Amino acid sequence: MKSALVTGANKGIGLEVAKQLAQHGYFVYLGSRSLESGEAAVKQLNAAGLTTLEAVQLDVTNPDSIRAARATIGAKTLVLDVLINNAGISGGLTQSALSATLEQFRSVFETNLFGVAGVTQAFIDLLRQSPQPRIVNVSSAMASLALYADLANPSLIWLSVYQSSKTA
Repeated sequence: MKSALVTGANKGIGLEVAKQLAQHGYFVYLGSRSLESGEAAVKQLNAAGLTTLEAVQLDVTNPDSIRAARATIGAKTLVLDVLINNAGISGGLTQSALSATLEQFRSVFETNLFGVAGVTQAFIDLLRQSPQPRIVNVSSAMASLALYADLANPSLIWLSVYQSSKTA
């Protein structure tokens, strides 16, 4: 059975990705900052008839948490076929590049950029054992430099902190 790790899998896009992977025959590790939230997500998916799931505490901003998640998963499998780097934060709604605080930038980049790098580095050895490994970094159209270069487009929402972290 193929295996996958999805970060930020206890809600939203991450939960849906975990659900779809389980429906397609994967054993899915649901990474979640809070183990309790991850376990609640597993119960929700179990109620839908999916059983090839396990919650793993994983705070992508905490190197100790990343190492512990790697040890937990590594004790159960020698191969990881898919890594979905989904965990992310927006940084709040007021995000002018000139008025956002450095703390906003640091917090968002810690999750959306450095967290992706840290988790990928921690799990790359298990991914290399797969005959067809996949790493998917979840982003959005807000990361598009070309799209947001059109300053005259009134429908664009400007979240400078989030957008720059996702572009990075």
